[in-house]
Amino acid sequence: MDMLFHRELGGAGNPPLVVLHGLLGSSRNWLTTGGDLAAKHHVFALDLRNHGKSPHGEPMDYTAMMADVLAWMDAQGLTKVSLMGHSMGGKVAMVLACRHPERVERLVVVDIAPKDYLSHAHRAEFAAMNELRLDTLQSRGEAELRFEARVSDWAMRKFLTTNLERTEAGAWKWQINLPVITAALPEIEGNPLVSEDKFDGPTLFVTGGKSRYVREEDWSVITAHFPKAQMKVVANSGHNPHMETRAEFVAAVSE
Repeated sequence: MDMLFHRELGGAGNPPLVVLHGLLGSSRNWLTTGGDLAAKHHVFALDLRNHGKSPHGEPMDYTAMMADVLAWMDAQGLTKVSLMGHSMGGKVAMVLACRHPERVERLVVVDIAPKDYLSHAHRAEFAAMNELRLDTLQSRGEAELRFEARVSDWAMRKFLTTNLERTEAGAWKWQINLPVITAALPEIEGNPLVSEDKFDGPTLFVTGGKSRYVREEDWSVITAHFPKAQMKVVANSGHNPHMETRAEFVAAVSE
């Protein structure tokens, strides 16, 4: 597969920080926060496979996503980086840190744990996206209205429509590889780590105080894989602290 797309968000000359977005996200989600982090790091935000401007292809699993990131690092001449991942990107980051610890200076995992998330299945969102008739769609706003029946949260509806883009002919299309991602949902929602996976380097788990993705009972499995893990809770945030409570998030990961 061709190389992943990336955005350079500033901080040239500082130690490198590679940022990986979550499911249905892209490097665009990190434009503002990544700029804040550039005060101390040379920040690169990547689009993972089948997302954003990166190539489409199979398989859509964590081993393949990890290999993509390693290939990108090699192409950039980055032997060792600080690695930050949100949600699905956090799982990619965990796998890479455990299996290639020599490439990771520090690991930051945002609102995800090394466990199965089948109960968090994004079935309604994916049903809404797959049902959307693109041939009759006039605008993103119209897409949001069509999503209302299945997706109650307005912020989620707006987030989903960020994956729509116009073709040169003016028609709407999905920028993501929707069929491949939909088929891979059980894999994406599963736990990518096996019992032997371990990263002994500095590790920070940042969670949203209003999020249900990381619970107190997850701490034992986190520390089994990441013995030096620390936890910081951004009290007023949900699942996306880097977007919902930016200043608090930047402070948490910068200490």
